[in-house]
Order: sequence, then structure tokens, then C-alpha cells
Amino acid sequence: MKLKLIVAVSVLSILFGVFIVSAQQDEEVRGAFLDSRPKTTNPNAPPRSNRRRPGNANANSSAGVKIKTTNSNTGTKTAGAKKTYAAIGLGYTLFMREAAGRSIRVDPAREFRTGDRIRLALEPSVDGYLYIFDSEDGGVPKLIYPDARLNGGDNWIEAHVPVEIPSSEEPDERLRWFEFYGQPGGDRVYIVLTREPLPLVPTGDALVAFCGAKENKCPWEPPAAAWAQIDGARNAQVRVAKTDNFGQAQTEREQVATTRGIGLDQSVPAPSVIRMNASTSAPILVTVLDLIHK
Repeated sequence: MKLKLIVAVSVLSILFGVFIVSAQQDEEVRGAFLDSRPKTTNPNAPPRSNRRRPGNANANSSAGVKIKTTNSNTGTKTAGAKKTYAAIGLGYTLFMREAAGRSIRVDPAREFRTGDRIRLALEPSVDGYLYIFDSEDGGVPKLIYPDARLNGGDNWIEAHVPVEIPSSEEPDERLRWFEFYGQPGGDRVYIVLTREPLPLVPTGDALVAFCGAKENKCPWEPPAAAWAQIDGARNAQVRVAKTDNFGQAQTEREQVATTRGIGLDQSVPAPSVIRMNASTSAPILVTVLDLIHK
């Protein structure tokens, strides 16, 4: 009897210890993500459509790469300086349209029914490039973002400026949500955030030209070489934090920031799920989201 009691107490102690460590990690990841948000944002900032990515390489390129710095007074260059970067982080929230039309936070792991309509809100912690692929029922992944019909196929995004997929500003209300229909099944969504553009994935003018010439081939399907780079990055060590805010409606500030392309500040609720690379040198973060239709 004493042996059984000792074993039971030991198991409970281990489980409790794991819970404490997990809670601490949640707080660390959530804290690092939210601390990288600005304390306040400018409500008069120009809309996203008026801000374009820089013409040169993205400022958040590979971490730890040696760069040349220019002395503003002499114009001389000093080689060997290193620039450090924060780990790539991505916060995401899944919203579902309720009967009254409000956007309500829901658990991505829930089972969806025919007629349910959902929208994905994404918030990066760094400037970078966003790609989203969708695989239906285990089929070939297809590129659903960027879209050649939106913003000229551009996929550059700014730190803590939210993006929603699909957009709530679509002229046709039916296109503002993903709707579950037909036979039950599953969709696997791959959300890819990178510091530099993926060389084998067409974006911008290249995507527009491809879809214009081969409309029947869009959405674009990645060849094996392109997909190997993405699929391989799934094995990177990632830290995760979850926020128990399911059932809460999207706030007005979130909605305005998303539609206007204004950065979120520290007063806005945290995303439902935050994923962050454990390494600051990792150039890519891959998030896989399984949506189940019953």
C-alpha cells in the first residue's frame, strides 16, 4: 500500500512539474511576442495599400550574417560587423462567423460542420514574407497566398501588422470567409513566414504573369524542390504559447487595424496561438494547421 502511494505521489509530482514548466514557457513566449509590439500605434498611419516593401533586400534577412556598415561622417565601410535578429514569431487566431455576423475566436482543433464559415488572422513578430498553402484531403498543396488578384501578388508583411485570410473587405460577402461544404474531410494549411523570399515560389509580377498565361494552373502548385525546403523547415524547434480566449469576439481595434493595415500595440488581446522559433538564426517558420470537417 505504501509503495503504491509513493508511486502515485511521484507521478503527480512529475506531472505538476511538467505543468509548471509548460506554463512558464507559455509566459516566456507570450511575453517575448507581446513585448515586441509597440507600446502605442499611430491611428493616422497610412493604409497598407500605400506602403510597399523596400526595393532592396528585406531588413530582416538572415540572422548573424556579416554586413558592411557605413560611417555617416566619412563614408568609409567597416567589414565584419554582425547584425542580430529576434526569432521569427507568428501569432494566429481563427475566427468563426456566428449567426449574428460577429467574428468569434474558436479553437482550431475543434470539428467544423457544413455551413461553418471561418477566417484566419495572422500577426508576424518580424518583417518578412508570407506564404500560405492548402492541401485538401491529403492532396497536393496549393498556394492560396499570395494571390495574383490581390496587391499584384505581393506577399511582404510588416511586424505586428495583422493580415486576414480571406479578407473581410472582399466586395462579395461570400468571399469574406472560408466555408465548409460538401463531403466531410480535412484541410491542412501550411503558413510559412520567412526573412527572405523563397527563391522557387513565384510572387509579385512573376505570379501575376504565371496566372495570366496559365490561368488553369492557378493556384500554383510547388514542385518537389520548392516543397522540400518548406517541409524540411517543419522539423525546426519551435516554442508555443496558447491563450484561452476562445468564445471572445474580435475587438473593434483589431478589426480596424486589420482592415487598414495598422500595427497592433500591447493593449490589444494576444493571438490565440503564438509560435516562435527557438533559434534566432532560423530563416523560416512553418506552422501547420489541420482543419477538420465532420
